Amino acid sequence: MKTVVTFILMAGLSLCLTISASAADLHLAVAANFTGPMEQLKPLFEKASGHKLIISYGTAGKFYAQIKNGAPFELLISADDETPIRLEKDGLALPETRFTYAIGKLMLWSTKPGLVDASGEVLKQADFKRLAIASPKLAVYGAAGVEVMKKLGVYEQLQSRLVFGENISQAYQFVATGNADLGFVALSQIYKNGNYAAGSHWQVPSNLYPRIRQDAVLLSKGRDNPAGKALLVFLKTTETKKIIRSYGYDI
Repeated sequence: MKTVVTFILMAGLSLCLTISASAADLHLAVAANFTGPMEQLKPLFEKASGHKLIISYGTAGKFYAQIKNGAPFELLISADDETPIRLEKDGLALPETRFTYAIGKLMLWSTKPGLVDASGEVLKQADFKRLAIASPKLAVYGAAGVEVMKKLGVYEQLQSRLVFGENISQAYQFVATGNADLGFVALSQIYKNGNYAAGSHWQVPSNLYPRIRQDAVLLSKGRDNPAGKALLVFLKTTETKKIIRSYGYDI
């Protein structure tokens, strides 16, 4: 099976690999919600291409500020489409390279069985002490969580119970470690190949928050790096899309 996968990836990368015969390092900024898929894809890409990925995980807002201030990132795999577009307008990203690699989904999750019901009524009943959420100013999933609470009419009453993580990974950790009773997380953090993490969960209806369109784009600093072009091709291969879908994303 590994041989077949490697062959498929090699076929998809062949066009870009002809640009340079030498391996290159690629400094990559990746959305925190995409940590699971990226960690699975990284060794496959490196083995197939010979390039090396140097990855930083974080929020769209923080990455935007860092890139504006000269951070060495060469490619951005964002949690939204707005940040790549802003970088294009700033002359810091290449518009012709941008594409949507995934559509994210928001979940309400608790490690406690039975706490989170199938319709999210737990938010209205408020039978809990702490609710984790990523910073809405920096993280797309955090902003989505705030929008959900506002549409359900519970945002004001839950203000004192909110525990903010810098990003969606930290929000997840608050719940996983018991420092929060429940929290808004990405589906990709608690789902893999048809199985959910232990506890209870509610997949938030898509009409309660803006569509989370996640775009990747080659940054200006990576214009001449063959590894960046190869990774963009790799992200569009059938096998890569299969792996991304296995974490619950739509494509």
